[in-house]
Amino acid sequence: MSNVLRGQPRTESDVRIDLAAAYRLAALAGWDDTIYTHLSAAVPGEPGVYLLNEFGLGFDEVCASSLVKVDVRGRVVDGTGRRVNPSGFAIHGAVHAARPDVECVIHLHAPWGVALAMLPGGLQPTSQWAMRLHGRLGRHAYEGLALGADEQGRLVAKLGALDGLILENHGTLTVGRSVAEAYLLMHILERAAQAQLRAMAATAATGGRVLQVSDELAALTHHQWVGDGTERDGDAEWPALLRRVDRLSPGFRH
Repeated sequence: MSNVLRGQPRTESDVRIDLAAAYRLAALAGWDDTIYTHLSAAVPGEPGVYLLNEFGLGFDEVCASSLVKVDVRGRVVDGTGRRVNPSGFAIHGAVHAARPDVECVIHLHAPWGVALAMLPGGLQPTSQWAMRLHGRLGRHAYEGLALGADEQGRLVAKLGALDGLILENHGTLTVGRSVAEAYLLMHILERAAQAQLRAMAATAATGGRVLQVSDELAALTHHQWVGDGTERDGDAEWPALLRRVDRLSPGFRH
């Protein structure tokens, strides 16, 4: 089992196993987009080097040994010559460069997250899932498929020290100090989006409205979740998630 507790040294093997598990879990959740979108993670002890999926593999095919080492531009640096999607790493590379405090960056086109990204109001304090993310997400306006240096600067400025972004008309992004944290935040975001959008559809049909709590109550609920900050999101949940992927999608540790 990989090290997920704070204070324990992380090895490249730990990160590879966690990242491969996160890819498999994302596939099991239906978050994949054929061979597109990415989950990336920094390699311990190798500044500026990251792990990324080999281009052409489905999320359900990723394993620890198939992850490729790349630099901040998505260029392969491990000598294997395996293919990656450098344009797909543009967002990840910009975020990793701006946020050396995070281990993992997840960017998805998951169904409920994409739908949420179409709403001007974004995520509202309508569920406990949403309240757990209160004040932790920014927004970045859609600028087309190209992601040049200027847009990268705007994107990382919108992210700042936050835990994620709603990429308008595009998808969602979360970051974490561990793979477990980034994954769990994406799980919460996708659940919150699903609940909000279903409630909006139901109330639109009946002429009602979706209940929202006040900012003060949302902030209180968020504080109750995070406590004193000694436990990261995902620390408690990750061992159970690893057991799930071991049962349902074995082979990822290879």
